[in-house]
Amino acid sequence: MPLMAAPQIRIVESTDIFRGQTEIMIRHDGVIYRMKITRQGKLILNK
Repeated sequence: MPLMAAPQIRIVESTDIFRGQTEIMIRHDGVIYRMKITRQGKLILNK
């Protein structure tokens, strides 16, 4: 049986998402989430 290749996982750069901002809102399944870059450079996602 031939081996199946694993699907490629997409990588998105945070700079492309944030575009110079430190906070964005994401709508997922009708719910708004807030993603923020902290002063330490970490990401926080809140509902």
